[in-house]
Amino acid sequence: MNLAVTVLEITAPVFLLAGVGFTWVKLGFEYRIQFVTRLAMTLAVPALIFTALMKTELDKGTLGVFVIAALLGHALLTLIGALLIRAGRLSRQTYLAPFIFGNTGNLGIPLALFAFGEAGLGYAVVMLAVSAVLSFTLGLALVRARGAAQRRCVSRGFGPPCWARCFCGRTWQTPRFLTNALDLIGQMAIPMMLITLGVAIARLTPGKTGLAVVFPSPSSASVSLSAGGWGLAFGLDKTAFGVLVLQLATPVAVTSYLLAEKFGADAEAVAGFVVVSTLMSIAALPLLLSVLIDL
Repeated sequence: MNLAVTVLEITAPVFLLAGVGFTWVKLGFEYRIQFVTRLAMTLAVPALIFTALMKTELDKGTLGVFVIAALLGHALLTLIGALLIRAGRLSRQTYLAPFIFGNTGNLGIPLALFAFGEAGLGYAVVMLAVSAVLSFTLGLALVRARGAAQRRCVSRGFGPPCWARCFCGRTWQTPRFLTNALDLIGQMAIPMMLITLGVAIARLTPGKTGLAVVFPSPSSASVSLSAGGWGLAFGLDKTAFGVLVLQLATPVAVTSYLLAEKFGADAEAVAGFVVVSTLMSIAALPLLLSVLIDL
């Protein structure tokens, strides 16, 4: 019973805030998602990442090992996804990126923070860094972006969130007054991301949900096995292991839908994956957390 209560305390705030955004839109209230997203990604999220990495007590060598494990985890997911897509004779342009890139920001960061504390947040922002850079490089290649559009998107992947991530290798700190200001700005990030996730889900028009229900099942299994295998292979501690598995198991990111819509993939199918995988995560993530916490 205590474990169930702990898991509920971790997951309930996350899904409740997403529900606020969903309900807000369904009630017909205005929500300027482009403005909020820009505010979050250029100010609040970089501040959160900057302060989290600056204040973390995690060993830099340990974080480096975690980065390698995260990269190889994504690589293994790419291989598994490619094999499943070929076996099912599906479009790689449409289905491979959603298979690889989970919602490591909107869902992964708050879940890691609530489940594993400040240490979990430190690992989670590093995982977000890895996922974001791969999404705006490998992800773009998978949807066949070309020319100036590709350069603009890649530059966004290396924008303000990226320079904030680079701080993880430094040992100095900002003055206390500036740190406090950045802390306040960073505290906006998590509620903004969760509410915006709910808004985005409410505005999607999903299609082909039958395949979206079936496809995440092997995805979830492969995620757990691959992340668990890499975690054991690299000797990660309980917190790092838990964050790695949790982040790789998050549902399909809304970014995958945006890329599909922008570059001519089947955006309707990807929207179905986003909605269905997010709904499935309401049951799947608490179960996964109950296992990770009890390790």
